[in-house]
Amino acid sequence: MTVIDDYLKKVPADKRKLLEDLRQEMRKLLPNAEEAISYGLPCFKVDGKVVGGFAANKIFCSYYPFAGTTLGLLKNELAEYPQTLSALHFTAEQPLTKKVIRLLVETKLQQIAEGYHK
Repeated sequence: MTVIDDYLKKVPADKRKLLEDLRQEMRKLLPNAEEAISYGLPCFKVDGKVVGGFAANKIFCSYYPFAGTTLGLLKNELAEYPQTLSALHFTAEQPLTKKVIRLLVETKLQQIAEGYHK
């Protein structure tokens, strides 16, 4: 049992499925990542640096890149998803695709490689 398992146990079933799918895809993309909690959010860390996290909210789920610039860099690719500066929102009707998850993870890994160390 991991800290993410503990978090997901408390999430309503409809949102839990969305987050479990996201988690599974992130595990595929980041097989050596550590599952952790940062700022109260389940996340994946590589070499101690957060690559991305997620959470369930009342109406939607959110993906957090843990960098204020990541979503802005992907503005065109993510235009169909509601978002804030730091969170990308998704629902069962509009889930994150594998392509979008890969893009988010690869972009953040590139930012980390270039010196962004959140």
